[in-house]
Amino acid sequence: GDMNQRGGGNMAKACGEAAGCINATGIDMRGFCAGPAHGIVNASALVQAGIFKNVVVMAGGCTAKLGMNSRDHVNKEIPVLEDMVAGYAVLISENDGVSPVIRTDIIGRHKISSGSAPQAVIQAIVVDPLIANNLKITDVDLYSPELQNPEITVPAGAGDVPLANYKMIGAMAVKRGEIAKADLLNFANKHGVSGFAPTQGHIPSGVPIIGHVLTAMQAGELEKVMIIGKGSLFLGRMTDLFDGISFIIEKNSGKLESGNDGEASEEFKQEIRGLIADAIQKVADSLAGR
Repeated sequence: GDMNQRGGGNMAKACGEAAGCINATGIDMRGFCAGPAHGIVNASALVQAGIFKNVVVMAGGCTAKLGMNSRDHVNKEIPVLEDMVAGYAVLISENDGVSPVIRTDIIGRHKISSGSAPQAVIQAIVVDPLIANNLKITDVDLYSPELQNPEITVPAGAGDVPLANYKMIGAMAVKRGEIAKADLLNFANKHGVSGFAPTQGHIPSGVPIIGHVLTAMQAGELEKVMIIGKGSLFLGRMTDLFDGISFIIEKNSGKLESGNDGEASEEFKQEIRGLIADAIQKVADSLAGR
């Protein structure tokens, strides 16, 4: 952009150009800290619909965030802990029968009517999609919300963000009678991970765990994982609403849907054509018999 049009686009196209992906197109997506999760949901929809076969969702951090966190560390006379610029990339492709799949039928969303209280946000993007699909909170092996490293955020005064999220989700499980109140801390240990990602806005918002999840699922250690993207309320200027969306990554069952398997889809079409041809022939024979 320029001084009159801030935040110009072409980030995706520029990355594709630098990588030599000359046959790819690109689009920039925004959603504050929920951007990564929104990007992956959109990429999954494009692939599942057959519009594109492979979509890369990627993003990078920024030096402005480094300065913001470092300022707090310097003021408290502790070492500057965040001295890197982060980035991530995820490739979304057609179901190959092996790689974990994204359940596009289990999507949590923060609706305009959901409200901005922390409990209302977790209810909307975590609990509601599970209830709608007859799942319990405890049916999900691992939750991945904002994974900021507490070693960075606690000295800066922001607290342990992942633990706060796990306590909120666990409290919902207690409220629904899925676990006892005494098991609340154990819920965080069993269904969560310690924050480990740099605190650069959207970067830690759910997605850093994906690589570890793929490895764990292929090793048979996990079945279902929920990626949670929550936007930053304090950055909004047009409304007091959050951005928020979630999705489930699931271990591959090994079964390919006919819509994703070209050969199976063609066989199905041939079978339909055969049935129609038989029906037409029977009608023709019936008319000829008259």
